Amino acid sequence: MNIPMVVRENPRIILFDGVCNLCSTWVQFVFRRDPDHKFKFVSVQFETGKALLTWCGLPNDHYDTMVYIDHGTVHTRSQAFLKIVQHFQPLWPLLRAGILIPRFIRDWMYDRIALNRYCLFGKTDACFTPSDELSKRFL
Repeated sequence: MNIPMVVRENPRIILFDGVCNLCSTWVQFVFRRDPDHKFKFVSVQFETGKALLTWCGLPNDHYDTMVYIDHGTVHTRSQAFLKIVQHFQPLWPLLRAGILIPRFIRDWMYDRIALNRYCLFGKTDACFTPSDELSKRFL
């Protein structure tokens, strides 16, 4: 698999739905817990996000999962969440114990939230606008 330059230059990328309130809140949550600037963010509504979705083998015309690209390895759904929180301090990595729950159960729970995220948390008409500090971490 040919790894795109943007992935080689940015080893930890989180793709998210920029019009989803839950997803935008998640990006801000990660940002506040990432003082070492490990993560970069890209909305799937932007061209870079769409290109990365295509590279990951995912559709870029509808979006139903968070994607985390870690050094060229693609993680989705509950696996993406667990891989991301392991980088937080001090107690967040304990959530990594969720890996003990079979993936089909974790992903089923993840899918229930993802499929209903607009009804539960709402959505905006335009992509999330990050603060100046956070925008420096966007691709």
